[in-house]
Amino acid sequence: MSHSKKSRKSNENAPKLAPRTKKSERVLAGKKQNSGNKAGSRHNANIVGGNAGGSAAKKDPRHGSKKAVALDLPTKTIAPKKEQGPKLSDEQKLLKLEEDPRLNQLLDMLEEGRELGQEDQKWLEKTLTQIEKLMERLGITEEDDLEQVVQSTAAASDDDLLDKFESGADLLKDYQK
Repeated sequence: MSHSKKSRKSNENAPKLAPRTKKSERVLAGKKQNSGNKAGSRHNANIVGGNAGGSAAKKDPRHGSKKAVALDLPTKTIAPKKEQGPKLSDEQKLLKLEEDPRLNQLLDMLEEGRELGQEDQKWLEKTLTQIEKLMERLGITEEDDLEQVVQSTAAASDDDLLDKFESGADLLKDYQK
């Protein structure tokens, strides 16, 4: 069957085009007017012709909290939490307190005869009572403490140091097993 080209001419059975009208006579089909709510009606219901009496009659559940928010800066600063490491034994706590540079500085000031401020005095008393409690728990007296200081100041021989090192190596082997 041979191919025939379609004709662009319309015959009597084809749909007819609407007659042309003047531009001034045409009615534009645009948006439907007055359908739906006005712009911003959700947020400004009392202004945009909704309830003139207020929103007490009908509350919109989409609104958030009406609680007032304080805009001033907080006066009390929050200190960051201290990182807690492994718990220290009483001996470690005692050593830490005794080696505190602030404690040493305040004790030196007292020995020189200077007066301390109230805050420093309270801190010094607090740390000294902590040290006393720890010494009581450990059963350490001042005489024992003096003997320990004398022993630590005496020069240790090389043999003693070697024995300490070897015993530490044995403990390390036991731990690794």
